Amino acid sequence: MTRAPGTEGFVFNQTMLRIRDPEASIGFYRDVLGMTLLQKLDFEEMRFSLFFLAYLNEGEDVPADPAERARFIFTRETTLELTHNWGTESDPDFAGYHHGNAEPRGFGHLGISVPDVAAACARFEQLGVPFKKRPHEGKMKDIAFILDPDGYWIEILSPNGMTGAVTAAG
Repeated sequence: MTRAPGTEGFVFNQTMLRIRDPEASIGFYRDVLGMTLLQKLDFEEMRFSLFFLAYLNEGEDVPADPAERARFIFTRETTLELTHNWGTESDPDFAGYHHGNAEPRGFGHLGISVPDVAAACARFEQLGVPFKKRPHEGKMKDIAFILDPDGYWIEILSPNGMTGAVTAAG
């Protein structure tokens, strides 16, 4: 397949989610899902912070030089950008962000490929991660949905398991 003219070099770089509590969210994406925090940017005047996370390849390091780090972050594929509006973590009246899977529906989920869905889900279970759907539940087997601290759905799938689903779907 060829790209549309003028799109050479385009890269799907990031998905942004708004989060209530950076400590809980960074811990979840780092410790539960194994991502690396690449950079935190604070925008004091506008009272928000951005956190960029991604999976690093074996032997890959985040550059220390700010310009090289920015190039590293904004040219890579599939970075997660978490946006924290200051004060939401301690505001008792803050109801949280809409995760997109209740009415009105919008955003659906993130997807994480894992080598073994059952093993990953056993680990999530041990860590107390909440599930929306376990691999044996529902019509679509061998995929799971877990919830992050803000209630966003994260699909857990295996490339090997998806070959059967794609073939069945036609």
